[in-house]
This record gives sequence, C-alpha cells and structure tokens, in this order.
Amino acid sequence: MIYESGENYLETLLRLKEKMGTVRSIDLAAALNYSKPSISRAVSVLKNNGYITVGADGHLDFTEAGLAKANEVYEKHRTLKKFLHEKLGVNEEIAEQDACRIEHIISEESFAAIKKALAN
Repeated sequence: MIYESGENYLETLLRLKEKMGTVRSIDLAAALNYSKPSISRAVSVLKNNGYITVGADGHLDFTEAGLAKANEVYEKHRTLKKFLHEKLGVNEEIAEQDACRIEHIISEESFAAIKKALAN
C-alpha cells in the first residue's frame, strides 16, 4: 500500500520526467518545495517498496509498478481537474488544488462515474 505522500512523489516524478527527461532527488525537492532530507527519506521508502530505482548517477527511474501507479494517480488528477473546471465551472486554479486532494481518496466507482460523465 502506498500513502498519499508517496502518490504525490510519484506523480511529481512522472511530471518532471515528462518535462525534463531525467530527474534527481534535488529536482523533486525543488518542485515540491521540500527539504533535501525529506526527499531523501521519501526516495528511500519508494525505492524499498519497489516503486523507483536510483541509478549510480543519482537519476530516479520508475519500476514497472511505480510507473503504473504514477500514471494512475496522474490520470485521476487530470480527469478530476477537467471535470471540476469544465463540467462544473470551478476556477481552474481551485480545480487544480482540489483535484490534487481528491485523487487520493476517491473510490473507483465514483471515479468511473466522473470519467463516464466527461465522455458524454
């Protein structure tokens, strides 16, 4: 099981990798505005739980399970933001913030219903 904070790290790593190609712990620290010790601890936990690997050069990469989880969380984030903003008219910045919170707790049933509503 992965906690909300771990999901946030994976999602941020995915977004950074899409933007930058290669990512190191320092990049995660800057993106999340967290201390280096906090990032180091989180990277260690994610590595020990089989979600990421750390190369000799310090670059962070996903394992298959880690990439799947990161994609799952990011899909929820994008879908929820789109639903809140486009379907419900929520301010885009607020929709972004709320999606970030909701993505971790929404049930699969509710998420499927939101995806269906967006498809219509």
